[in-house]
Amino acid sequence: MGFLQQFFQNVFQQSPAYKDFATEQADRAMEEIERYLTNDNYGNFQLTDAVRPSINGAVEPQQGYRHDVYRDEESGKVIPVIMAAASREILFSLFMQLVHRLGPTVDVVLESSHDHDSNGHVDFYREQIDSPVLTSTLWDYEDLLTNDGCTGIAVLNPNTPQEVQLDEHKLLIVYGSPLEQFEHVLEQHGVTCIDDITFITESEHVHTSTGEYLDGFEKLRTQLGIDADYGSNNYC
Repeated sequence: MGFLQQFFQNVFQQSPAYKDFATEQADRAMEEIERYLTNDNYGNFQLTDAVRPSINGAVEPQQGYRHDVYRDEESGKVIPVIMAAASREILFSLFMQLVHRLGPTVDVVLESSHDHDSNGHVDFYREQIDSPVLTSTLWDYEDLLTNDGCTGIAVLNPNTPQEVQLDEHKLLIVYGSPLEQFEHVLEQHGVTCIDDITFITESEHVHTSTGEYLDGFEKLRTQLGIDADYGSNNYC
């Protein structure tokens, strides 16, 4: 199944922006829409199949990272964050190298928004897994984790504490301190700091998924020994 066919069969049912997207684009020729949605190259940057900016989106995807902060409303803590976009051909390998920096034993969270009726995503949590065991398993699911717009994953060391996330938009997000070793890995792979970079999440965009990816998610969850959901978040 091609990307466009998959897009129309799956994205339109589950994207929050569907109604606006469909209304605005109704008068456009199908060929123009097809050319846009099948385009995954933006200069030297290549998107995965998981997400596309909308035709009227103001963001042109590019490779790079920036510094940000996360403010915990309950504790009042301010946590340093790196947000990064990496081209498809290096994305998953880069994610795995970042995970390797977390230490020999980690926790893992699988994130799913496959439920079309959900306003956010559901988290499935597994504590205390050996990092080599986890990474070996994840390599078998590279396609799912790279190309499914309804699957995200976070790996964390609660003792540090630090966290590396590959979210549903296929952005790399690193939380914690210090962050220098993670910055070094990004820079080594040509993902440089761009202070004013804008990410695909900051404009209208659409996600895509398939029934095969949902099956793959369930298989990965089972293989990691995660039997129940940890909770849900009202963001995507």
